[in-house]
Amino acid sequence: MDHLALFKNVLSLEAKALDRALSRVNPTSIAACVNLFEFLTQTGGSLVVTGVGKSGLIGAKIASTFSSLGLPSFFLHPTEAMHGDLGRVSKSDVMLLLSKSGTTDEILELLPYLQLPKERLIALVGNVDSPIAQKSGIVLDCSVDKEACLNDLAPTTSTTLTLAMGDALAVLYESVKGVSKEQFALNHPAGLLGKSLSLTIDKLMVAPDQCAQVNQTAILQDALLAMTKFPVGLLAIVDGKKLLGILVEGDVRRALMKDAQALSKPVVQFMNAKPLSITPGILAYEALKVMENRERPVSVLPVVENGELKGVVRLHDLLQAGFSTTKTN
Repeated sequence: MDHLALFKNVLSLEAKALDRALSRVNPTSIAACVNLFEFLTQTGGSLVVTGVGKSGLIGAKIASTFSSLGLPSFFLHPTEAMHGDLGRVSKSDVMLLLSKSGTTDEILELLPYLQLPKERLIALVGNVDSPIAQKSGIVLDCSVDKEACLNDLAPTTSTTLTLAMGDALAVLYESVKGVSKEQFALNHPAGLLGKSLSLTIDKLMVAPDQCAQVNQTAILQDALLAMTKFPVGLLAIVDGKKLLGILVEGDVRRALMKDAQALSKPVVQFMNAKPLSITPGILAYEALKVMENRERPVSVLPVVENGELKGVVRLHDLLQAGFSTTKTN
């Protein structure tokens, strides 16, 4: 047996099934789905997904995808629904019914007890003339010529197509709702994905009272003492709260190499009066890119707003929080 050919054939069969499904998409059905998503947005209803076996597993993933986009959604096993969990379904909900055959007994037994009108039932079925399809207001054709399984038995091509159809519905909802990156982040507060979309520099920066600071009358020796007391990587030269410039350790070394009397001279002679800076509201991930994507990366930056020093952000703190410009999720 040519195992490489077998492997590739599975991918080819499933890709072809998706292409054929694309040609069967009914514009009227999609318009009806848009209306239901607008209804859910207005009423605050949930999308309830149900199915049995492998269809149920696909249904759980579809429900999870919708939830991540901000639409309350959950998977409801039809058998559990008939034993009390039907109370989770409200009159403002929409139900997604998954069944390859369209004849799943557990779903058919549940339908008479749903307090939902036909137009709020969406069927993802492999037979558009099946009983489940006939009892649903919207029918999406998930039929396949054959499963990729050698015996044409194990759900493979059919579950891939159903999952893709669920993804298409989720992205359709995302468009209808107008989900922004910031809204998406609200449902993903943990992990690098959530941090990348929501965590701002003001949450990670070192506060001003923990930063090395001197005023414009200080000498370089004063600067060294302040940098020793608050070793955050830079010294801020300030006039009140206004940032006049910064000094880093490299500046001090260069000053001493050029002038043996530098320690007794005004620090303003050695400061960088136009340093690179960032604002406290910038996303931490964006700040990391500012620091790393340069010819000479920087390890520390002043955080400035309206000319005032708000703090200091260090590359170390960003990396410790899990950020890296080589990671995207």
